[in-house]
Amino acid sequence: MLGSRTPDVSIVLPCAGFGTRFGAPYSKELHCLAPGITVLDRSLEAVVELAKSGLHVRVVVVFGTHKLDTVNYLARYADLLHFVFVFQDELAQPGLDGAVRTALPMTQGPVALVLPDIVLDGPGSAESLSTALRRTAVAGWSVVAAEERNPGTLRHMGALALTEGDGFVTVDAATDKPADPTGFNAFWGMVAASEEQAHRLPDVVSSGVPSPLPGAVAVLVEHIVNYNTTEG
Repeated sequence: MLGSRTPDVSIVLPCAGFGTRFGAPYSKELHCLAPGITVLDRSLEAVVELAKSGLHVRVVVVFGTHKLDTVNYLARYADLLHFVFVFQDELAQPGLDGAVRTALPMTQGPVALVLPDIVLDGPGSAESLSTALRRTAVAGWSVVAAEERNPGTLRHMGALALTEGDGFVTVDAATDKPADPTGFNAFWGMVAASEEQAHRLPDVVSSGVPSPLPGAVAVLVEHIVNYNTTEG
């Protein structure tokens, strides 16, 4: 049984947000992109690839009572992924960083933060998370990222300043939703941390604290789409 095995990797999947910017009467991750395919299905493609490669993948889903539709939808992956569901107390642990803190006690092994409204696209995108997790063994941190120069986009994402050298692309600087995106040239879609570094994962999406991402290895994909509005 999936639940009886020690996970090789853990995924934090925060699904407790209210999606106010999305402006639909249903959870944004359940927005239909094609017949039978939702945003959530697309966001989980790289996670599913991990399981198909033979890894035992634990997915810690952080949810609120308004997200039972998402909980029910995830049942279609129960034969492939080991799910743990954790309720987020918004008073004790508010925000996205609070969701990550809520999930961490349930994780084992390397940990990746996967957002249910973020979709990777382009050649090799499904394998990018696997590559990122392997590289945490060297650098402790890795990101799946896409190059971006549009200041408007960078202001709403986890902005990165990337440089290339010695055969790797690495993160020089990182900040979440910068007011001034000058000097940033990319943003992350997924973040992976070694088991030893995972306790700092909430700092990736926290304000007022130094990001742990400088020095992380970047795995580049062609496109990252943020489905925060009904327009995508």
